[in-house]
Amino acid sequence: MSVIEHLPWPLLRQAVAARRGTGDALGRGAAVRSRGTEAKVARTATADRVADSICPFCAVGCGQKVYVKDEKVVQVEGDPASPISRGRLCPKGSASTQLVTSPSRVTTVKYRRPHGTEWEDLDLDVAMEMIADRVLDARRKGWQETDESGRHLRRTLGFASLGGATLDNEENYLMKKVYTALGAVQVENQARI
Repeated sequence: MSVIEHLPWPLLRQAVAARRGTGDALGRGAAVRSRGTEAKVARTATADRVADSICPFCAVGCGQKVYVKDEKVVQVEGDPASPISRGRLCPKGSASTQLVTSPSRVTTVKYRRPHGTEWEDLDLDVAMEMIADRVLDARRKGWQETDESGRHLRRTLGFASLGGATLDNEENYLMKKVYTALGAVQVENQARI
């Protein structure tokens, strides 16, 4: 190793290299590397697997590569194969690792019973069953087979859907199909409001 490599600070190594006319005068290579730098390993290099995903923050649908180690998300990066984002992510998309790794992430459903004053935590499976039961009950109670003239309606006014602006075209298409199959006629999206 040369004397330059033993200098403690990158700026000092860069200045000595510039003065001698050797090495890395612009500070883009060896001058800015240290033993600590050499010991670092990218999270993407140690991942067990990589999953393709789509950014959930807006309707653009940027492609993401989700790096997983020990069944935990360790890094999210843009997918270079994506024709939409070509490997780039906005600040929100770049920070989407925090959606699943943040210690403040809510993992239960908050529920307040009718006439209750306190919120309680419910397991997601329990909450989904409650929602399904209520949708089917509202459909049954609000079902209209025919109108007063005997014309077939086969619909319900017992529930409606209002989609969010982060939903892409494909998600909106599927939601429209599901709600129409259930008989709902009030299906709208926030982006149109």
